[in-house]
Amino acid sequence: MKKSLLLALTHALTHALTHALSAAVGFALGIYALPILIAPPAPSGDEVAAQATAARHEAHFRRDLKDSDALHWGEGKVSIGAEAIVFEGELAPGPDYKLYLSPEFVETEADFLRLKDRMVRVGDVRTFRNFVVPVPASINPSDYSSVIVWCETFNQFITAARYR
Repeated sequence: MKKSLLLALTHALTHALTHALSAAVGFALGIYALPILIAPPAPSGDEVAAQATAARHEAHFRRDLKDSDALHWGEGKVSIGAEAIVFEGELAPGPDYKLYLSPEFVETEADFLRLKDRMVRVGDVRTFRNFVVPVPASINPSDYSSVIVWCETFNQFITAARYR
């Protein structure tokens, strides 16, 4: 009797754990996949090139920054103009990406959070291959030196580049 009760309890516990693990994996995959599924079409290379011609500054996002890792990175050319910030390249997919301008270059979450009150949020990044983010008239990119992609929901550094 005790053996069969122990066996039934072990089976029930194993069953519950495998279901909980499956739910956790499914949730994590959903967080990763949802931004990809709902992302609008990325601007074409021609659209990006046309917008980049008006840029005053140019920089490059690199994968090898201190807080970039396998899930949080950007790679490609970013062009900064008075009317738009244009990116030709690829970002790791994720939710709630924001584009910031900073007076100082940062490459860690701690540095971002330390300087956030001196930064300006330009707008949302909704695509992961190429993007064009309009610059509001109230922002002068020449007042800053660096451009940063930040995940607002998870306070996660994605990438940054110094342009001045």
